[in-house]
Amino acid sequence: MINYSGIYTDLYQLTMAQVYHLKGKKDTGVVFDYFFRKLPFKGGYALFAGLGELLEVLSELRFSERDLDYLLSQGFDPGFVNYLSEFRFSGNIYSFREGDIIFPVEPVVQVEADIIEAQIIETILLNILNFQSLVATKASRIRSAAGDRMLSEFGLRRSQGAGGYSASRAAIVGGFDTTSNVRAACDYGITPAGTMAHSYIESYDDELTAFRDFAEVHPDKTILLIDTYNTLASGLPNAIRVAREMEEKGGRLAGVRLDSGDLAWLAGECRRRLDAEKLDYVKIVVSNQLDEYVVASLIAQGAPIDIFGVGTSLVTGAPEGALDGVYKLSFAGGKPRIKLSENEKKITLPYKKQVYRMINGAGMFCGADMITIHDEVKAGMMFHPWIDFRNKCVEGLQQEPLLKKVMENGNRLLPEYSISDTAAWSRERLKMLPAEYKRFENPHIYKVGISERLKSERHRLIAERKG
Repeated sequence: MINYSGIYTDLYQLTMAQVYHLKGKKDTGVVFDYFFRKLPFKGGYALFAGLGELLEVLSELRFSERDLDYLLSQGFDPGFVNYLSEFRFSGNIYSFREGDIIFPVEPVVQVEADIIEAQIIETILLNILNFQSLVATKASRIRSAAGDRMLSEFGLRRSQGAGGYSASRAAIVGGFDTTSNVRAACDYGITPAGTMAHSYIESYDDELTAFRDFAEVHPDKTILLIDTYNTLASGLPNAIRVAREMEEKGGRLAGVRLDSGDLAWLAGECRRRLDAEKLDYVKIVVSNQLDEYVVASLIAQGAPIDIFGVGTSLVTGAPEGALDGVYKLSFAGGKPRIKLSENEKKITLPYKKQVYRMINGAGMFCGADMITIHDEVKAGMMFHPWIDFRNKCVEGLQQEPLLKKVMENGNRLLPEYSISDTAAWSRERLKMLPAEYKRFENPHIYKVGISERLKSERHRLIAERKG
């Protein structure tokens, strides 16, 4: 994990916090909701990622001496800076489980803390959860396209700086198998994977010697890049020759990699020639500007590809670039709070809340999540968040509460699930989501509604504020 500190934040978090401190409001209890408004990639769902890292960050978050000196140099009040010197997050966090499926409007994370603590952690929370959820969602879509084929994340060199580190983690949550990112592999227990670059082959006077040396040094993990000069006339014949030499020594060539050209046709030709040489065990790996649509197309063409290496589009969350997650106040000083807007979709939901997922008798998600005030008993009807006459009866359905306390008084309650455990659990949740929500083109819209009581309370607050 990278080294976060208290000033890994936006300036306005600290300017607001100083006002709260100097005006005697620092002990005001609040609730903030983290949610997003629009599904990425024109898809039917998003995948929640980053919670494990967030909880670790919050457990250790401090203002260093360097941080404090800097804030003093920027004109912050010495008394406030002295307060920050003792800063520890001591609040409660309620959250969906990492790897779960999430939808717009519903609070995925709730922060319950004093107002300064809740404000200071906003930027870190949004930074971690928005990015990792975006990448995990992209990874999940690529996994859906790839089926059971192996997926390797190759994106560090194309990522936005250190974001590549978090992207590698999120890719595994979303269904990838391996990463080329050695630091992330070490820190998170991910299997590292990699082959060779064209420069390695170019550095030799001949391709065959380059292949032979690599196979000698890495006899158990030899995947040869065969498109440096001529894939079928040079690269593949030399790879076959090395494979034969490895067999004579009791070894096996693991695979050949294609990084350019007509991948579907080249993969087919390679498979045909390898099989003719009784090298059917040699895997075919492809890379080069892959995304869920290219992967789906290659498979639809019958390309005999065993492993996909995906980089740029995955770690940058292309074409979206960002998840529009927000962090909004819903309760403060013992009162529900609401933000109004000319855009009704930006009117927030007041109160501390719970989210229920409807599950039918077959154990499948019913396409409906309901947001309630946190202490409501089971509700029988849910209502569209903005259109009063739209409603849905949820009587008789299993209602699974999704917000669970994962941190109490600053102490982590949630077990430290491994990334592989989180990914496996996520796959099981995705199996419960009907196929019409997972298709790439025109997915079915998953309904998120609010309880009658929450609807009534929001209307009351809107009327009060509009006066």
